[in-house]
Amino acid sequence: MRYARIRDPAGTVRRGTYDDGTVTAGGETYDTDSDDVDLLAPCEPSKIVCVGRNYADHAEELGNEVPDRPLLFLKPPNAVADPGSTVTLPAGKERVDHEAEIAFVIGEQARNVAAADAMNYVAGFTCLDDVSNRDDQNEEQNWVRGKAFDGAAPIGPCIADPEHVPDDAAVELRVNGETKQSSSRDYFMFSIPELVEEITTYMTLEPGDVVATGTPAGVGPLSDGDRVEVEVEGVGVLEHDVRQG
Repeated sequence: MRYARIRDPAGTVRRGTYDDGTVTAGGETYDTDSDDVDLLAPCEPSKIVCVGRNYADHAEELGNEVPDRPLLFLKPPNAVADPGSTVTLPAGKERVDHEAEIAFVIGEQARNVAAADAMNYVAGFTCLDDVSNRDDQNEEQNWVRGKAFDGAAPIGPCIADPEHVPDDAAVELRVNGETKQSSSRDYFMFSIPELVEEITTYMTLEPGDVVATGTPAGVGPLSDGDRVEVEVEGVGVLEHDVRQG
């Protein structure tokens, strides 16, 4: 199954089953393309834990070494952007990039979880675009300006049950219809169980928290008016626009 969140015509936020273009909740079926219905980010994370350089080809394209343990950073709740929204790029920056990612959503509180048990804590998978302000990222160590600005994490359109997403699920990103990134889970440097074990050694993951598993090669700059599509096999397509701040 796949699940999504909407704001219905009465302004009520509902969670229901997702079928491309519709959400069924409370016995009603809503058209997500309707002007009266808003498709929302499928969860409300207290934090997004992001993994850097989890694909060797991405590390290579940026001239970085592959880390010997997962490289972790955070995005706060203000970074979440809904499917179909328009992300405002930070003003005055020379380069802000797209980064397609397979993300997973935590289903129950997780702390000190062994890799062997990790999937018991995963509610499902979604799409995420790790929009990245390279100007500031390259000037700081903690990446707050580079990664945590408002709208820097479009998420959606739904959460797909783990069994709905293949072990070798493909991830692809298109800008204005042109494919820019294309890879799969096969090329992870660190698996999802390894990531859960490492992250929960240091912090508690709460239900609804999101872990973004890293981006493959092909990252590139975004421009005013671009239309971005992130597709994860078994999940669907996350779409969003960008505008220059």
